[in-house]
Amino acid sequence: MPTERKVCVVGSGNWGSAIARIVGFNAKRHPTLHETVTMYVYEEIIDGKKLTEIINETHENVKYLPGYKIPSNVIAVPDLVEAAKDADILIFVVPHQFIQRICSTLLGKIKPTACGLSLIKGFERAEGGGIELISHVIQKLLRIPVSVLMGANIAQEVAAEKFCETTIGCKDKEMAPVFQDLIQTDNFRVVVVDDVDAVEVCGALKNVVAVGAGIVDGLEMGDNTKAAIIRLGLMEMIKFIEVFYPGCKLSTFFESCGVADLITTCYGGRNRRVAEAFVKSSKTIDELEKELLNGQKLQGPITADEINYMLKQRNMEERFPLMTAVHKICKGEMKPIQLVDAMRSHPEHMVTSKGSVHIRSSL
Repeated sequence: MPTERKVCVVGSGNWGSAIARIVGFNAKRHPTLHETVTMYVYEEIIDGKKLTEIINETHENVKYLPGYKIPSNVIAVPDLVEAAKDADILIFVVPHQFIQRICSTLLGKIKPTACGLSLIKGFERAEGGGIELISHVIQKLLRIPVSVLMGANIAQEVAAEKFCETTIGCKDKEMAPVFQDLIQTDNFRVVVVDDVDAVEVCGALKNVVAVGAGIVDGLEMGDNTKAAIIRLGLMEMIKFIEVFYPGCKLSTFFESCGVADLITTCYGGRNRRVAEAFVKSSKTIDELEKELLNGQKLQGPITADEINYMLKQRNMEERFPLMTAVHKICKGEMKPIQLVDAMRSHPEHMVTSKGSVHIRSSL
């Protein structure tokens, strides 16, 4: 690897732009990083002008992160291959449903020595009724090593430089400190762990639980019910990883990628907000996504669908009743109020007919 690693941010939504601010700032002050950072921007016309031109002239993403300056050393590029061709580190931060197209475009067009850092939260359907982690998909398609970053990181708060934490999952001991230098600031603190799969799964699953939290908010059930959703959701997240990604560490759930990300998403994320509106209106999830998110993509319902695809193939829906109920409500197969029924009958609440508690060690 070169002494000065060049970085490309693949994506320019609100989270991509917030990360580009940090990376641009750090690239100026760390001698191991090339000062110029490229950012792939899907070209759009805003008030008659190209978004890339606006970003490069005003140093602000006026559509997805208005009000926050992007460092001048971050260059918006509308051509994906051009943006990524010289990069030593590719930071992927696009909606997960676009990753196949992104990788097919980049295949054979990037440095063979490059590595990736995925900030993408979700799964990809695999053949045979399974699902794949996005980092695994990128690694397989581009044949490069890929680490992950997940955490309690609402983009606007990160951009406003409010203190928060994040988690990087990285097994490469050489790259771990490089990623830390690339991402960490005084107000954005990084913890690196080697439990990569667990870090990523937490980032994907918490969006499904957040939809459940939004449904509860839409039903106006109150904070006690919402707390139950968060707790039961966390239990299902842990169980999911135990079943499908054995060997992961319980301690990872207590990093920012775990319980912290779950809490902040259930109170402040877009999945919660759209789910609440879904319950209170007669509109579909797709309609609300277009109406409320200003071009951003909703991950929770899609991830719930991908999870259910695998659970149904394995006859395991009953073992994950909260995630199953969220999926069915989003698809219109259950009424929102039935989420409470799923909570009442959850395996966590196993009680005998005489009222004595059934003690278990796991779900």
